Amino acid sequence: MLVWYDWPAIYQPYYNYAIYSLLGATLLVNVYLIRDLVLLNRIPLFNTKKHIIALLYLIGSSLFLALIPDVVEEYKPELLIGIFSIIWVNDSFAYITGKNFGKHKLLERISPKKTIEGFLGGLAMALLAGVALHYYVGVYGLWQWIVLAFIVAFFGTIGDLIQSKIKRQAAVKDSGSIMPGHGGIFDRMDSIIFAAPFAYLFFTILNYVS
Repeated sequence: MLVWYDWPAIYQPYYNYAIYSLLGATLLVNVYLIRDLVLLNRIPLFNTKKHIIALLYLIGSSLFLALIPDVVEEYKPELLIGIFSIIWVNDSFAYITGKNFGKHKLLERISPKKTIEGFLGGLAMALLAGVALHYYVGVYGLWQWIVLAFIVAFFGTIGDLIQSKIKRQAAVKDSGSIMPGHGGIFDRMDSIIFAAPFAYLFFTILNYVS
């Protein structure tokens, strides 16, 4: 029985090492994708290293999305709900602001409909959502929620742009057809999946310094 109860403590360092190693590798691939998004006409990883994209960009990032409720001692699904809420607010108000006030293109060669005004409008409302989540969810302080909202909204937008570039490179409109009129599941989840490891890193830093 002692061996059974001691098992988590014995293997916790190995678990942490595996998680942090995967986090580092996932973030490295995502940073490379950001570089390719901004500097290159095509995404080389998509042509030469599809398995890396599948393993880290998709599966790795999705894993950290699932792990977010466990970043604190007590399981907190509210954190995950909060991140989904921030993404939804950012996407919704980016669309509304861009449609009504958008004049300057964000990255026209990749996503012609996205505008700087839309990006800033979505980001501003996402920060307000972070303020609201501080009062409704708690767990972290006000400034932590505001910084989290910025991270999720900013990298979520980048994730959406990367997905758009990959689809253009593959000459397809959607990543799938499981949801008529909305494309595939990844078309709905690209923002939050890309932002998840950056949010997890932020939570990890908060836990380390607190």
